[in-house]
Amino acid sequence: MLNLDKELIVLGAQVAGKKEAIELVGDVLVRNGYIDAAYVASMNAREAVANTFLGNGIAIPHGLPEDRELIKKTGVAVLQIPQGVAWNPGETVCLVVGIAAKSDEHITILTNLTHVLDDPDTISRLSQTLDPQDIINVLSGSVGGISKAAPEMDLTGFESVEVAITGEHGLHARPATFFVDVASEFSADVYVEFDGRTGNGKSLASLLKLGVTAGQKVRLHAKGKDGKSALAALKDAVDAGLGEESEEKMEASQLEHCWEPKSVGRIIPGFKASPGLATGPIRQFVHERIIVEANAKDPAHEKSSLSQAIAAAKVNLQNLYDEVRAKAGAGKAAIFRAHIAFLDDPELRAEVEQLINAGKSAGFAWRQMIEERVHALEQHNDSLLAARAMDLRDVGRRVLKHLAGTISDEPFVPTEPVILVAEDLTPSDTANLDPALILGLCTAGGGPTSHSAIIARSLGIPAIVAAGPSVQEIADGTIAIIDGDAGNLYLDPSREDQDSAELARTALDEMRNQEFNHRFKPAITLDDHRVEVVANIGKSEEAEQAVNAGAEGIGLLRTEFLFLGRETPPDEEEQYQHYSDMLESLNGLPLIIRTLDIGGDKEVSYLDLPAEDNPFLGERGIRLCLNRPELFLTQLRAIYRASKQGLVRIMLPMVTTLEELAAAKRLAEKARIEVGAEPVEIGIMVEVPSVAVMADVFAKEVDFFSVGTNDLTQYVMAIDRLHPTLAAQADSLHPSVLKMIDMVVRAADEAGIWVGVCGGLAGEPLGAVLLAGLGVHELSMVIPSVAAIKAQLRNIKIEDARKLAQQALKCSSVKQVRKLSF
Repeated sequence: MLNLDKELIVLGAQVAGKKEAIELVGDVLVRNGYIDAAYVASMNAREAVANTFLGNGIAIPHGLPEDRELIKKTGVAVLQIPQGVAWNPGETVCLVVGIAAKSDEHITILTNLTHVLDDPDTISRLSQTLDPQDIINVLSGSVGGISKAAPEMDLTGFESVEVAITGEHGLHARPATFFVDVASEFSADVYVEFDGRTGNGKSLASLLKLGVTAGQKVRLHAKGKDGKSALAALKDAVDAGLGEESEEKMEASQLEHCWEPKSVGRIIPGFKASPGLATGPIRQFVHERIIVEANAKDPAHEKSSLSQAIAAAKVNLQNLYDEVRAKAGAGKAAIFRAHIAFLDDPELRAEVEQLINAGKSAGFAWRQMIEERVHALEQHNDSLLAARAMDLRDVGRRVLKHLAGTISDEPFVPTEPVILVAEDLTPSDTANLDPALILGLCTAGGGPTSHSAIIARSLGIPAIVAAGPSVQEIADGTIAIIDGDAGNLYLDPSREDQDSAELARTALDEMRNQEFNHRFKPAITLDDHRVEVVANIGKSEEAEQAVNAGAEGIGLLRTEFLFLGRETPPDEEEQYQHYSDMLESLNGLPLIIRTLDIGGDKEVSYLDLPAEDNPFLGERGIRLCLNRPELFLTQLRAIYRASKQGLVRIMLPMVTTLEELAAAKRLAEKARIEVGAEPVEIGIMVEVPSVAVMADVFAKEVDFFSVGTNDLTQYVMAIDRLHPTLAAQADSLHPSVLKMIDMVVRAADEAGIWVGVCGGLAGEPLGAVLLAGLGVHELSMVIPSVAAIKAQLRNIKIEDARKLAQQALKCSSVKQVRKLSF
């Protein structure tokens, strides 16, 4: 435990606000050699993403995880403010306990501090005392206010699971906050039991009171309708490090463009949504305020108005669908077809008309019923369903505009390039943004898998999401730097930082231009080993784009674009024409066509797919195709017909058993004979452990393997790669994933077939080098990465890559792998 002395206690302070209080307590830690002065800014920055108010007049400010290197040693300082200072609305603080945590030595002090939270007499005494020893005695646990262990709880009916706190510093403020955030997503009661005491899992103070240090085991208890789900999510969160590791990864990713700020007023971290670096003024996005009358006298007229408004909204949505489809493809535009379906909901229409019959106006009734549904979705335990609340609100506003008596404010149209900040953006909002005027996009809510994030990436706008409500308080005109690669928004950067960020962006552009100028050179290493670099594409026109970007073929054609956003499946002739057009663009380069890979996670009306609790574990990929042989045969016939026009290979997705493979090959042979085509190479995606561990058997039945690292990682790690809190842990550079790939490569070499990788790892610099070192023959990636990866491979020796790959296989964690240099 830490030893406190009087130099760390400041009595009788008078401050103008929270920022000054944090700076004063931080200065105490600086003067006593615990932190660098720069860590004080990090303590202020932390307030933007986490409320450090502990309760009952006490706050515990601390810095951001990525600034740990600024801590010299673990220490705690206390600032007493007898008159109190406003911390957040409704919160007054008299004791500011500043924390610099390099180890878990401070946990006991925190535990003792939480014991006085429910002792107002002790807190009142400490906030007024003239003797610093009084505060030292309480924090050290020697006297006063230390409550006894909590009484034993009746845990009848609770489900339980035991977990180990794996973080380096135990259950201190940051991981405890993360735990509370996860627990609060569920309605179930959650408790944490440790050393005979029990704390409320939704209370930061209650958790800190337990004093759990690194390596200790705790038992989690949950009771309620979603108790099992809560326990599963909390266990996953604890096993993944309660956010500590993922935050470190965010820092590491920032280094890719070799830029870091030196002096900024405030750092707001979020989730990476779209890459890029930009500097400019902040502009808040504000929706128009739609005003409607509450009551109406003519129900028939109101119902007619409602019908006309819905019809007009459908026309708007169809026009928007056509526009986005032309710019970004059917897949990204499909959400607007789903919006049209919202408007056809008979239950919604009936409930609105019921309110109209009760005397309400169409606008009032529509808005009330939409808001009820939005609120219900926002409370849903399924994060993806909760994210659809924004879509429903978007649809509701479209209709409401046609019913409005008054619309105040002008539509949002920036007149200069800006970094746009919003609570969240609907797909319609994002699709209508002009990339020439939007330098970057930062939202308080949303998620990296939201439709808005997807469309932002397609428009090439740097974006971060889920940055917290504080971003909405940023004044228009505030100069900021948005870093979509690191997931950070930097406010009030110094002129030096603005200049250096612009230089970094320019240097990155120049490097990309040089790589692009040499894009047609093959990826031949310095010791004459060639790696084929090809592209992943998802629509017809991208074939030509890939060739122009330097790709040596198409390693993955996602054929889903042909099947989504329509009412009927594409016929054989339509598919054949698309494949033939792509082969013409490739002019002899290979085209690997992945057969339909779709499941319950996609909305395809004509397939009538049932909702699934775990769509990634359900009827998808080859399973769906084998269950719908006519759909599958139609696609296979189109592929074989197109094979007469160029070099085509067939790739089967989500194969898990030899029986599935055999059945698919039988159907492929049937289709080939029907159209009179020559045989083509048939390979499979390696996406599940069952195939990887039996790769030696599968290798005898196929012509090639292509490893889908995104899915393989989520199945190996048992982490949903779209999970809002755990997705960052699904890292394809984890040694377990690399060992799976190594197993596949060795089996392929033994059988004399080739191996490609078409997941995200192939387009990552370190990933590409390690894959080449493991013996992967082909790397397939998104088009913008082709030139850079080819340049990377031309600057290494394959022998060095092989040595590096062997080092990676011996690592015990993904952290160790990412520290490898080449």
